[in-house]
Amino acid sequence: MTVSLSAASLPIFTQMLNALGEILAKAEAHAKAISIEPEALLQARLFPDMFPLLRQVQIAADFAKSVPARLAGQEVPAWDDGEQSFAELRERIARTLQFIGTIDPAQIDAGGEREIVLRPGTPKEKRLIGRTYLLHYGLPQFFFHVTTAYDILRHNGVNLGKRDYMGAY
Repeated sequence: MTVSLSAASLPIFTQMLNALGEILAKAEAHAKAISIEPEALLQARLFPDMFPLLRQVQIAADFAKSVPARLAGQEVPAWDDGEQSFAELRERIARTLQFIGTIDPAQIDAGGEREIVLRPGTPKEKRLIGRTYLLHYGLPQFFFHVTTAYDILRHNGVNLGKRDYMGAY
């Protein structure tokens, strides 16, 4: 049995982004319940040289929109990284889900052999075929940032568990 690129990406991005949105809602409620400024969680990080929660969520959403777009041969939408609240991060997730919902799965499936060029014209330029881009770069990057966002919140006392991380599937 062969799994299509669209089946290996769109449902996963959707499931995990929905879960991330719910996790952010729990984090916001947690901040309110213990009377701390939401900024304390939004700027929390696991280690000083790592991005804070806010940036982890932005990057996770960026991978969820850029990977299917590139596989489908579409332009990746450029969004401002101006979010400063839990509500704005959830809006970014909703916008990402809306965008990926517009991509035709057949276009993604046709991108398995398409050359994907990352950071073109720079010393860090990387060229991958679509299948490799999805399975060895895009999905691992996405999961890293979703997991790190979860870990930041869990580390800071938000009552989260595996079911929160996984979401509905």
